[in-house]
Amino acid sequence: MNVYGSSMKPTSHRIYWIVAGVTFLTLLVSAGVRSTPGVLIIPLEQSFGWDRTAVTFPLAINLALYGLCGPFAAAFMERYGIRRIMIIALSLLAIGTSLSSLMKSEWHMAILWGVVVGLGTGLTSSVLGAVVANKWFKERRGLIVGMFTASGATGQLIFLPLFAKITSSYSWQAVVWVTSAASLIVVLLVVWLMRNKPDDAGVLPYGAVEASEVDEQRQTNPFVSVVNGLRAGIRSKDFWLLAGSFFICGLSTNGLIGTHFIPHSIEHGIPEVRASSMLAVIGIFDIMGTIASGWLTDRWDSRWLLFWYYGLRGFSLLLLPYAIGESSFGLVLFIVFYGLDWVATVPPTVRLCADSFGKESGVVFGWIWASHQLGAATAAFGGGVLHSLFGDYQLTFLLAGLSCLVASGLVVKIRKNNKPVVRHLA
Repeated sequence: MNVYGSSMKPTSHRIYWIVAGVTFLTLLVSAGVRSTPGVLIIPLEQSFGWDRTAVTFPLAINLALYGLCGPFAAAFMERYGIRRIMIIALSLLAIGTSLSSLMKSEWHMAILWGVVVGLGTGLTSSVLGAVVANKWFKERRGLIVGMFTASGATGQLIFLPLFAKITSSYSWQAVVWVTSAASLIVVLLVVWLMRNKPDDAGVLPYGAVEASEVDEQRQTNPFVSVVNGLRAGIRSKDFWLLAGSFFICGLSTNGLIGTHFIPHSIEHGIPEVRASSMLAVIGIFDIMGTIASGWLTDRWDSRWLLFWYYGLRGFSLLLLPYAIGESSFGLVLFIVFYGLDWVATVPPTVRLCADSFGKESGVVFGWIWASHQLGAATAAFGGGVLHSLFGDYQLTFLLAGLSCLVASGLVVKIRKNNKPVVRHLA
């Protein structure tokens, strides 16, 4: 039986927003799980006597797998359906987080938070939002991708202050149980409401008027699709420019600020709950910036949007080491400017990838997203190593800021108004 009702007309918009809402909640909970380690770093050090490098190594594994799963996730969604992959991913999050309450050794954390949670979040990465947007929306894709991308900031906004409060009032184990319960709740919503493609509900993609405008789902070997997607990408200059700039994007966002901002703030005398709240406020500006970026992506040259996004982020990171130790005005300035483009880079990057690779952009974007998360893993572990060597994060933030300025130079070299270079990979 059709969960949306047998009397639903193909022109109704309700189904699109149900699917978008379930996808948003999935990405939100996944973002909440990903944000958890930033709150747990110092409690884990205090509970087990681990140093910063030992705690951040599993997080680097997590971030790397989060990215490397991207191209496979896109291919698996094409082969087995979006809904099934979402259920598997959320189940992995529930299992990994709940079992981590029992961990005693560093290798336990590496397996649970590094591998199990890394695989779960990887299957619900930004690739999920891109695939859902491309399948369900012919129009307003930029806005939808912006909304899905903003789910990360929304998850951060909701969960970070909550997790910090739970940690300070109860224990870090209580935090992982909350994340596990949230994952299980969303699994039930996905089972009940999610559909793989518009045809399953008897509708066309939003904005489509003819069936000929619908992309057919090809039953190909997902591993072949992934390899062929990479092969097609590496032959394109634009792929390397997108992957290189997105590597820096990951390095300067969830790998750096998402992992190290709270410990950095605590070391400068800012209580953990307040530090988490500041990171959540960054999330508020991120929501506004990312949705605005989606709107702008539908109207402006994505290359120049990325130029300004990376430049603004670079200058804000160069400011941070000095802002956090000085007046509150400098810190507020950082929160506003950095927050506005935390992940505002995603909608224009997805657009440029779609322009270059057409129907195969889902798998190719998966590889570009993998580059993003390898950058994040580099910053998560590298920041821990540099902290162990120098005792602070100043050099880490300065290097990240300069890298963003390099990314600004890379994105303007992407060709304008690309015609898709790949039409069929398998």
